[in-house]
Amino acid sequence: MFFKSKFGIMQFLALFMFVFTYKVSAHCDSMVGPVVKASQKALETANINYVLIWVQAKDEQEIRTLFEKVMSVRKLNNEAKELADVYFFETVVRIHRMGEGEPYTGLKPAGYHPEAGIEEADNAIEQKSVKNILTHLDQKYHAKVNELFGVLQSKSYYNVDDVKAGREYVEAYVHFIHFIEELYSGNINQDKKHHNH
Repeated sequence: MFFKSKFGIMQFLALFMFVFTYKVSAHCDSMVGPVVKASQKALETANINYVLIWVQAKDEQEIRTLFEKVMSVRKLNNEAKELADVYFFETVVRIHRMGEGEPYTGLKPAGYHPEAGIEEADNAIEQKSVKNILTHLDQKYHAKVNELFGVLQSKSYYNVDDVKAGREYVEAYVHFIHFIEELYSGNINQDKKHHNH
């Protein structure tokens, strides 16, 4: 079966890369990250738009084609459903990473915890407040943090079927997450663009 054999190879490569990769990458390649969560939502609701916002327009057709195949395979049995789902997650994350110019090194397991800055940024988004982040930062960064968070908040109320608006939200999300990540890691450069995720 295509999915089973392909999954076996990908699982081995993912495990190999996870064991031998020391640099912690952004949490979009985690099983609890936003890209996999969006993929799960898309499969649960049969609405591909949840996941299309995380890939570039040029990659949309590839994801649409795979989505249709996965939705069919999921109906066979529980094993097929599990394998197809993981294959879908792997593919979407890989294409998302490629679109951002980042290497794909396999999915991080459910117990994976991102770097402190990323975790704080995610908590701020969930709580709809950057108050906790600001208490840990130099005053000179407060205006930029508030600015990026304000843009993110303004774009968060998009209609799931408006993929263009969804992609604008993801762009704002990426900028915010990485600015906070760099502040916490000490690698901040306010003049650079933040695209990688």
